[in-house]
Amino acid sequence: MQEKPRTRFTSYEEPKVGWNRRARQYIRCAFFPQPRALGYNATDLMVKIFPAHAFIEDLTPAIREASVVARKFEAEAQNTPKTGETSDVKAALTLADTECQEILLQALLTRFSHVALEAEEDTASVAAFRQEGPELVVMDPIDGTLRSYLERRGPYGVMVGIALDGCYEAAVVSLPREDLFFSAVRGEGAQRAQGEAPFTSASVGNEGSEGRQRILVSYEIPEGVVQALEGMGFDVGYGCGGALAVATLMPDVFGSIRWCPEKGVSIRGKVGLLIAREAGALVCDGKGGPFTEQLSVRSDLSLTAANHEILDQLIQATSKHLGRG
Repeated sequence: MQEKPRTRFTSYEEPKVGWNRRARQYIRCAFFPQPRALGYNATDLMVKIFPAHAFIEDLTPAIREASVVARKFEAEAQNTPKTGETSDVKAALTLADTECQEILLQALLTRFSHVALEAEEDTASVAAFRQEGPELVVMDPIDGTLRSYLERRGPYGVMVGIALDGCYEAAVVSLPREDLFFSAVRGEGAQRAQGEAPFTSASVGNEGSEGRQRILVSYEIPEGVVQALEGMGFDVGYGCGGALAVATLMPDVFGSIRWCPEKGVSIRGKVGLLIAREAGALVCDGKGGPFTEQLSVRSDLSLTAANHEILDQLIQATSKHLGRG
């Protein structure tokens, strides 16, 4: 029997602002017992006291809708590259990218028009949001547009997360082609749904899998790493960053390797890692230590693993070819 995945490290990097933020929320609740008398309605107060829960409530239906649109356009999607980008991957753009982003933005405008926004595409509603602020929403309407969506080399994603003081507090990710949906609020575990089914509690653990163990890797991974993993008996697949982040919650997938040597794992690439942590996955850097939760801190390599045995194998496979960044 495999060892049950541990959900915490002994030296886990907990954001120092977490308890202060929770204290402020409870203080608000205690000192504003009559929201209507003070000019607030119940909806406003929900956003002010529990922004992460309100965010999940608003964005989960939008993610489902955007996923349906993404699938609708998938068969006939055409690339109309953006100008001024440094690579074909960054330049890739389809109608699904813009349509899905507007669905997410319209949902966000309902109760979160005050937040700062970091959106992948420059669509019409982006101008309604500020560029900086303590509450930051990050979204990618089609993660993996070129290689995953257009070329169909692996799963693509739709994802959105909200960060307070530089760390994600809530996130929603979908893998439309697999019809899978994931969400999490910091400190409250992860949720998973398939198709139109309701969300239920999610945790890592593919112990009952009868097939070979799979590892998902980013498209930039050197062939030497792939060969090392295959030599250990793994099946290796590719996927977008959002899919890699939640890989251990996918059927028969036991881990992932994300390598971004040019600019490091982006803030979009960190959205789904909150879900992985809350589900009990090990989310690490190349040395096996906790992968940073701070959006402003750069790291080129992220590993997710269902258990410590898998993590050790991922470190072994990557250390020779990627270093331990």
